[in-house]
Amino acid sequence: MTRRDEMLKEMGLTPVWRLRAREAATQTSGAAGRAAPPVVTPQPSAFQDDRRAAVMRMDWQALKEAVAQCFECPLHAKRNKTVFGVGDENADWMFIGEGPGADEDAQGDPFVGQAGKLLDNMLAAIQLKRGHNVYIANIVKCRPPGNRNPEAGEALKCEPYLQRQIELIRPRLIVALGRVAALNLLQRDATIASLRGRVLQYKGIPLIVTYHPAYLLRNLTDKAKAWEDLCFAVTTMQGLRVASDNR
Repeated sequence: MTRRDEMLKEMGLTPVWRLRAREAATQTSGAAGRAAPPVVTPQPSAFQDDRRAAVMRMDWQALKEAVAQCFECPLHAKRNKTVFGVGDENADWMFIGEGPGADEDAQGDPFVGQAGKLLDNMLAAIQLKRGHNVYIANIVKCRPPGNRNPEAGEALKCEPYLQRQIELIRPRLIVALGRVAALNLLQRDATIASLRGRVLQYKGIPLIVTYHPAYLLRNLTDKAKAWEDLCFAVTTMQGLRVASDNR
């Protein structure tokens, strides 16, 4: 490693991408009198590691700007607005869904359509309110076309942003809304039925799984199960607070 490379590494400016074709053209002037188009040789693994490290150092303002200007996955191409998240940045409660829908894409806030109204009602049922000790976010910050589930690669690109949000908020409890959110946060495949009614963990933070409000709008009979999950979440939060007070 040259001294220049060492300095760039110290400043967090690695990896260095080199235009190899341009270097070759400079060394051997072509007989045709014209250099070939430059070919960029990236180092994807190192680049992604550096990107994650940079995101993990961001404060709220830098993180919001990074999300607003993100072009890391194809979802940016058709978005109207990024959907960063909304609520109390020191909240005890964090609710995480899968991705923005059409209304969220238009307004830039999560859960503002019919599913959002149901979520607000669910919060009210356990004496919570959007923006008051509650933060709401999604696995991805841009709307997947046709409201499909986020693909694995899309979720992976957004994952550092969400992880940094969680680190900044430091919630006492995360509630994963739906199977997509649960599987991405827990990094394992499982059914909603097998995950409900249990206190799981996301990087040391207690996590509870329930149904996504959009699913409940289509499957009214499962609202009773969602209510059970919310009651379980309230009981869990009470226990967490007691444990914290007794330390």
